[in-house]
Amino acid sequence: MNFFEQQAVARRQSRWLLLLFTLAVAAIVVAVNGVVLLALGFLSFDAGTASVPFAELVRQKWPTFLTIAVISVLFILLASLFKMASLRAGGGQVARQLGGTMVDSSTQDRLKRRLYNVVEEISLASGVPVPEVYVLDQESGINAFAAGFTPSDAAVAVTRGALEKLDRNELQGVIAHEFSHILNGDMRINIRLMGTLFGILLLALIGRRILMHSHFVGRSRDKGGAVVILLAVGIMLVGYIGLFFGRWIKAAVSRQREYLADAASVQFTRDPDGISGALKKIAVYGNSSYLDADTEEVSHMLFGDGRRMRFFSTHPPLEQRISRVDPGFRPEDLTRLAVELNRERERAEKRAEKRRRATEKQDGADGGMFTAESILEDIGSPTWERMITAAAFAAAIPEVMARAVRSNEWAPEALFYTLLDSDETVRQRQMMIIAEGMGAESEGRVRKLLDSAGPATAEQRLPLVELAFPTLKQRPPEFIRKVLETVDQLIEADGRTEVFEYLLARSLTTHLWSSQNPGRVRIAGNATLESSASEAATLLAILAQHGNQDDATAHAAYAAGADVLESSGQAEMPRRSDWVSELDRALPVLDALKPSEKERLVRAMAAVVMHDGNMAPAELELLRVVCDLIHVPLPLLTESRRISPRS
Repeated sequence: MNFFEQQAVARRQSRWLLLLFTLAVAAIVVAVNGVVLLALGFLSFDAGTASVPFAELVRQKWPTFLTIAVISVLFILLASLFKMASLRAGGGQVARQLGGTMVDSSTQDRLKRRLYNVVEEISLASGVPVPEVYVLDQESGINAFAAGFTPSDAAVAVTRGALEKLDRNELQGVIAHEFSHILNGDMRINIRLMGTLFGILLLALIGRRILMHSHFVGRSRDKGGAVVILLAVGIMLVGYIGLFFGRWIKAAVSRQREYLADAASVQFTRDPDGISGALKKIAVYGNSSYLDADTEEVSHMLFGDGRRMRFFSTHPPLEQRISRVDPGFRPEDLTRLAVELNRERERAEKRAEKRRRATEKQDGADGGMFTAESILEDIGSPTWERMITAAAFAAAIPEVMARAVRSNEWAPEALFYTLLDSDETVRQRQMMIIAEGMGAESEGRVRKLLDSAGPATAEQRLPLVELAFPTLKQRPPEFIRKVLETVDQLIEADGRTEVFEYLLARSLTTHLWSSQNPGRVRIAGNATLESSASEAATLLAILAQHGNQDDATAHAAYAAGADVLESSGQAEMPRRSDWVSELDRALPVLDALKPSEKERLVRAMAAVVMHDGNMAPAELELLRVVCDLIHVPLPLLTESRRISPRS
């Protein structure tokens, strides 16, 4: 399945999850009323009155049972909503709840630096914002997870054990596995599972607490004390019935997605030894993925099983996962691996580093051909070539710029640097804007970056912004507002707004807003291209006119895209009067397309951009940023590949 099919599957699983949750709540309501019915029957018997049949008791007390049903449903829903609200801080909140500490983007710790570099490379290669990175320092097991509502508020966390016991290839395989969960919509399902199942689990906790304190009541000869104990036991049992259903739901949703993420990791890194090596080490160290922290709520998010459970395990058995990515694997190999593990670690590290340096020298070129199909295949499942391109790009960043994009103090200036104009007069005007809006110190930093690194090239601008994003989003909202205001002024400094500059600023604003408002972003809707034909035509026309100098070529490029959409009603390229306002109206509509329709739209955009058989770096980055704004993660591309004019 490609990216768009995976998104559709994730949406269907969300609806399936809602149905299962509804059934579980209904079962709990019936069970709660059953407990109350038993308690009422017990009180009736103890009062010495004639025995009342349960059917008659139900008929007499039905308003009571209805009230209990409403209260039970409201309790579960409110508890779940409370949990969801507590998670709106994003994926980092989940990591912090488990004791995670954020990795500073400028860290010099060897293991953490390696981790952050791997995350950055995979982010650039996959076309998603760099997530927050956390380490669970108190956890010696090998495990990891990704959490968040959208890529903008995502966090990736690994345990101290994973940092210390995995080599770079294995760590890369694990992180690629987690990025698959980000790209395919699993992460959003997982965090919703946390919220929805919390209300069910809370019943078990309340019943247990009542039972713990019921001995004070139980000392009385009053049979009311026995009723309290009966109710406490009943509520606890009902809660554990809910917990049973909750674990069953998590296991049903998670297991197949883990297989898919393992396969995506192999496709991503083109190295089955990475992910299989990590899984084998978990097995060799005695199921070392177990965590000390309470993982009941997050067990379905983890790379490996975080709890000692078999029947309700959220992950397939280790040996089955290993066999899927390494068909030659035999269980007895684990014994031999345990003996060789210590000696192999150092040799593997050296080989991986040597291989990485060699591939970086290839400068990301693979001699293939760009087609609309190859671009679509890369979305959500970028290839090893994209990984090489990302690693080469990261290695080629001047040292002063590499430090700036990861620095809390310099990240805003790195952003301003990417927007500097090539014209000296305009650039001086931009420097004045920075000095007035952000201060003289900020202007001095931008000048230093310009002097040290030279002007940013077309293909550098978007990746540098992506690298600076995780640091920028940590700043206070008021500071972010000032930065965005300065960005708008820098774009308008030359008296005109370029399409790429406008889209880059809009992308940055969207991601920063999303990171501060997790859970409020809808990344797909149910709209069709037929109902959004005018907006699609507007976008294709802007792309066609941006990438072609003369009207005839622009019309031909637009026609190529319209042909992909089979849009006879929009065969003529619409005239643009105010393209900024037109894009402002069009992009939210196109972002609400359902996944299969977004696939058609991206195919049409690729046809427009590649119509003349020549895709310049500026066109590559323009295509990436447009895709980003409709929540389609297009990987880092390289202009060295040849263009196939027709797919």
